[in-house]
Amino acid sequence: MRKPGVLNIPSMREQCSEAEWQARVDLAACYRLVELYGMADMMANHISVRVPDEEDAFLINPYGMMYEEITASCLIKVDHDGKILSKPDFGELNYGINKAGYVIHSAVHHARPEVACVIHTHSWASMAVSSLECGLLPITQTAMRFLKIGYHEYQGVVLDTAEQASLIEDLGKGEALILRNHGALTVGNTVGEAFNWMHRLELACRSQVAAMSCGTPLHAVPADVLQETWNNYQPGTRRPYGVMEWPALLRKLDRMDPSYRE
Repeated sequence: MRKPGVLNIPSMREQCSEAEWQARVDLAACYRLVELYGMADMMANHISVRVPDEEDAFLINPYGMMYEEITASCLIKVDHDGKILSKPDFGELNYGINKAGYVIHSAVHHARPEVACVIHTHSWASMAVSSLECGLLPITQTAMRFLKIGYHEYQGVVLDTAEQASLIEDLGKGEALILRNHGALTVGNTVGEAFNWMHRLELACRSQVAAMSCGTPLHAVPADVLQETWNNYQPGTRRPYGVMEWPALLRKLDRMDPSYRE
């Protein structure tokens, strides 16, 4: 018997390859984790993952479901032109996708074929830092990882594909981007890697807002130390992010509510 408030969505498992199903499970887990760690904005925002072995296809959330109820089967497969390739039977709800989500995510997946996952958030901390002229300050060790983070100027709600070119230029080859007066975006070669980048970016933003709210001078770190610390966090220096913690995060979700796997 279904719990009250739980949508009855038919399983998509038999319609997917094993690789796609695993991608669906990981992406559903990422939605649940973004909610769990306080970075969700009800049904707004979006996380996507490239469909393995399928050119120009990625999975994204149905527009109308909360992050806490996302499952592997509810995810919608779209191409880089925004055409829906497959989705479950949502019944009368007939959910589709958020256009802003398609514009942002298709741009990244098309331009960065090595990127598997894209996360975009409107957390209170990232929105606050995105509105500061100073941007993200390297005042904590966590923030120093983002010493060379990119910035994308606000151009209104992202509904026009004409904005894709400047978005990609501002992201460059980096893993994180501050969307001015808007929020944050991170990418990764795996879902776990993208989540690691977003979680750390969120902590950096929260700690900056907390420090600045004290109204006392901030303690600066010498430029050479900043550079050395930033270098320690780079892909060529250390193992890929997410490798160690992602399995543990999945176990955490399994203990709490394994329904994301359905």
